[in-house]
Amino acid sequence: MTLSTTRRASAPQILDRCRELVRPAMVEAVGRLHPWHAEAAAFSLGWRGTDGEPGPGSQGKGVRQALAVLGARAAGGDAAEAVPGAVAVELIHTFSLIHDDIMDGDETRRRRPALWKAYGTGPAVLAGDALFALAVSTLAEAPGPGGPAAVRHLARALGDLVRGQAQDLLFESRPWSGPGAVLPHEYRSMATHKTGSLLGCAAALGAELAGAPEAVVEALELAGRHVGVAFQAVDDLLGIWGDPQVTGKPVHSDLRRLKKTYPVLAALSAGHPAARRLDALLSSAVPLDDLAAQRAADLIEEAGGRAAAVAEAHEHLAAARLCLDRVPLAEDAREELLTLVPYLVDRTG
Repeated sequence: MTLSTTRRASAPQILDRCRELVRPAMVEAVGRLHPWHAEAAAFSLGWRGTDGEPGPGSQGKGVRQALAVLGARAAGGDAAEAVPGAVAVELIHTFSLIHDDIMDGDETRRRRPALWKAYGTGPAVLAGDALFALAVSTLAEAPGPGGPAAVRHLARALGDLVRGQAQDLLFESRPWSGPGAVLPHEYRSMATHKTGSLLGCAAALGAELAGAPEAVVEALELAGRHVGVAFQAVDDLLGIWGDPQVTGKPVHSDLRRLKKTYPVLAALSAGHPAARRLDALLSSAVPLDDLAAQRAADLIEEAGGRAAAVAEAHEHLAAARLCLDRVPLAEDAREELLTLVPYLVDRTG
């Protein structure tokens, strides 16, 4: 679908506008935390350094905030109605990143030390827990009749998110090939739960708080879930082939960690001769050095893993567009969603 871009906001402008709308409520919410947790949260959100002074850290793209705001507008509501939902999903997203970094042993996040490296594991766990609780209370206190349904929606998404994280962790103990190997469709299920659930929830919460009909809420949630799977596929591509200057991660970072991502799993299941060489390389007890990681990346590409991940992303992008076409939406917000979604898939970092 090709739409005229005359006088239409670009995706970065849409993201900036939505962040600016939500930011005061985010600051107010974080300010309600215990000072220790508030300091850690401000660090995780990129607002402050470890010394409490304003820091240069990245504040993230604000994708979930934007989906919540556009969800409300697409349903014919006012953007302000979505703010409690936008705050809640951003707090949950931050909580999940804090805990993910601890579980994965990742020492950096957005070109800075991960929270657990900067503050310690215990304080990081507590800060994540505090953000979780704050997200639920923020949504429960939302004005209007949509609050209780929104809380139920968030609870379901949280269940899915935790399920997806469990799947991801369990993948680590499974072999690269043979009986018990992780297959691409299992990875897709994991991505739907771990990444898609919160993106889908964000769009749905905005619509829910704006009083949208159930069909609109469901269509926006499903579109967000498809966007989440596409977003994860692109993350996987960047984890192998991304530019470190853009992603903030070392080159071949996912390969060095022997992380089971979609390009790798698609390559291993392709039946290509390069897949056997890739399996042998990844199954070796020897850690991947620079040369071996580059060799693995080349074999993944040769076996079709890179192309498969690109195709996966664009397939789910098309599915998200179909979801948006299924229900009547406010045209200006629909156009902004159609501007934002491909930007998230075609990004470089």
